Formats: sequence, C-alpha cells, structure tokens
Amino acid sequence: MKCNVGGIDRILRIVAGLVLIGLAVTGTTGAWAWIGVIPLATGAFKFCPAYPLLGINTGAKDSCSDSSSSK
Repeated sequence: MKCNVGGIDRILRIVAGLVLIGLAVTGTTGAWAWIGVIPLATGAFKFCPAYPLLGINTGAKDSCSDSSSSK
C-alpha cells in the first residue's frame, strides 16, 4: 500500500475526524458524525482509497519508505 496522503492533508483529516467523533460522543450531533472514523483512519494510515481512483496524490514519493530498507 503506497502512501498518498501528505502532511497538511493528513493533519486536516485527523482533526476533522476527531472533531466529528467528539461531536458524536457528546451527543451534539446525530449518529452520522461517527463517519469521522473514516478521515481519522485515512489520516492515520496515510492512505485514502479514493485518491488512486481520482488520480490524486498529496504525499511525497518516498514518504512511505520503510526505514529498515535504507540500511
């Protein structure tokens, strides 16, 4: 799995996901806010399954390189 979510994109996804989940937990919004799990997961794993379908890549080419492979 190649990384396709870059720095700012990743931060925005994680923040938006946490805000939505927080709203769902506190009961401020309905159950639909649990959809925040999706941007949270895509930000955490640095991979968005929709990006390859749309031809988008906001991550650097070597952003997912394994640190053990550089030895």
